[in-house]
Amino acid sequence: MILVTLGTQDKSMIRLLKAIDKEIEKGNIKDKVLVQAGYTKYKSKNMEIFKSVSNDKLEELMEEASLIITHGGVGSILTALSHHKKVIATPRLAKYNEHTNDHQKQIVEEFGRRGYILPLKDLTKLDKILEKSKTFKPKEFNSNNENFKELITNYIEKTNHTSWFNRDKFVILTAIINLFVFIILNLTNLNIYLNFSICYLISCLLMALFKVKKMSNIFTTIICFYLIEGLSLLLFVDNLNIDITLSKILINILTVVIYHFLVKKN
Repeated sequence: MILVTLGTQDKSMIRLLKAIDKEIEKGNIKDKVLVQAGYTKYKSKNMEIFKSVSNDKLEELMEEASLIITHGGVGSILTALSHHKKVIATPRLAKYNEHTNDHQKQIVEEFGRRGYILPLKDLTKLDKILEKSKTFKPKEFNSNNENFKELITNYIEKTNHTSWFNRDKFVILTAIINLFVFIILNLTNLNIYLNFSICYLISCLLMALFKVKKMSNIFTTIICFYLIEGLSLLLFVDNLNIDITLSKILINILTVVIYHFLVKKN
C-alpha cells in the first residue's frame, strides 16, 4: 500500500494527486493508494481519499505502507522517517499557490542530499522516481544523529518557516495606513509633530488590533520607535529641508526595516 500525505497546510496541492493518478492509469502504480488530502479537494476512481484521520490512525497507516509520498513539510517527512519507510517528497511551490514561499524546495533537497528520502523536483518524472524507489535504501533515521539535528536547527533558524513578507505584512500595512493618515492631516496644516504623534498613536492601535508579534518589552519598543521616528522627522525636515511627505515615506520605510530585523532576532 502507498500512503500519500499532504499535511495540514491550508492550501491545495492538486498537482501531486494528478501526477499520481496519471501513473496509476499508466500502470506504473499497482499498489492500493490512500491519500490524506487535507485541504486539497480532488476526486479519483483510483485512490481512496480522506481529508484527515486521527494521529493514531495515521501512524497505523504509515506502519502498513510500503512507500510514503508526501509534500515537503518537515513534520510529514520526519513522521514517515520515524517509521523507517521509503519516502518520496515533493515541495509545495508558491507559483502554484501551494505555499507562501518556496522554502520546501530547500528542505526536500537537503533531506535528499543526506540520503534520507527521494526528492521529487519535477512531477513529470514521478515514474522514474517510483522505479528508483524499488531499489532505494534510505539512510537510517536516528533522532540523535548530530548531522540530522544540525539540519533541523538550520532549517528553523534560516527559514523560520515563514517568508519575510508573510511575517511583516501587518507592519507594512500599518506603515501604509500611517502614511496615508499623515498626508491627509498635513493638508489641514496641522503641526507636523502633532500630526506625527497622532499617526503614531494610530499605528500602535493598529498593531494591537493586528496582534503583531510582541517584543520582549513592548513598552520599551514603542518608546524606542517613537524616538527614532521623531528624531528622523526632525533631521529630515528641519535640518535637511527634505519635503515633509518624502520625509515621512523615508521614515516609514526605515521603521519597517528596523522592525523586520528586530523580529528576526526575537
